[in-house]
Amino acid sequence: MEKLVIIPTYNEKDNIRQIIDAVFSLQQGFHILIVDDGSPDGTGNIVRELQAQHPGELFLEERSGKLGLGTAYIHGFKWALQRQYAYITEMDADFSHNPKDLIRLHHACAQDGADVAVGSRYVNGGKTENWPWDRALLSYGASIYVRLITWIPVKDATAGFVCYKREVLEKMDLDAIKFVGYAFQIEMKFTAWKLGFRIQEVPITFIDRKEGYSKMSKGIVKEGILGVLKIQWQSLFGK
Repeated sequence: MEKLVIIPTYNEKDNIRQIIDAVFSLQQGFHILIVDDGSPDGTGNIVRELQAQHPGELFLEERSGKLGLGTAYIHGFKWALQRQYAYITEMDADFSHNPKDLIRLHHACAQDGADVAVGSRYVNGGKTENWPWDRALLSYGASIYVRLITWIPVKDATAGFVCYKREVLEKMDLDAIKFVGYAFQIEMKFTAWKLGFRIQEVPITFIDRKEGYSKMSKGIVKEGILGVLKIQWQSLFGK
């Protein structure tokens, strides 16, 4: 048990079968953990059907309701650490992250000396596709804002396609990670950086989802704006 991909889901029946098939088709030894927040569209049922085809490789953790992206990943991280996975990657279910890039993120940690590998839109070679201009502007503006406030040397701090070495997650106090949306991704990278771990950005092409619906909301954006200030305040002045 070496490599785990954690995919949080809520109403992803249009994508879940294809994303699972795409990861396993890489034939790189990745296991998959789906953390489903009680999807009423039957996402969990589809995963259960596929588990028969992938015994010991495909796992499902079901939660009682929509509890947030951040808590889903924390749940998955703890699950992975209990089972001794060496490399733990988080990825979206909607194909905005190309499953083939899992290999490059893993290589950055396993071969290139990174402790955290970030699939980045904003380093040389990285880009976005099919995004409306307002969302592209919001995302790029957020990346600049995060660096100005926190001084973190990461150009895509809100990225959700990230590979962690288990040592990084072991050293973190996962229960102290409180944010659930945009700010969760920032808080995780900021915490890893403050603990002295090496973060490497790997250029990717981020493609807007083709099936299903975006989970973006005004509340998530607000959390990101205010959360960044809180993260830096707590770092400078303590809790």
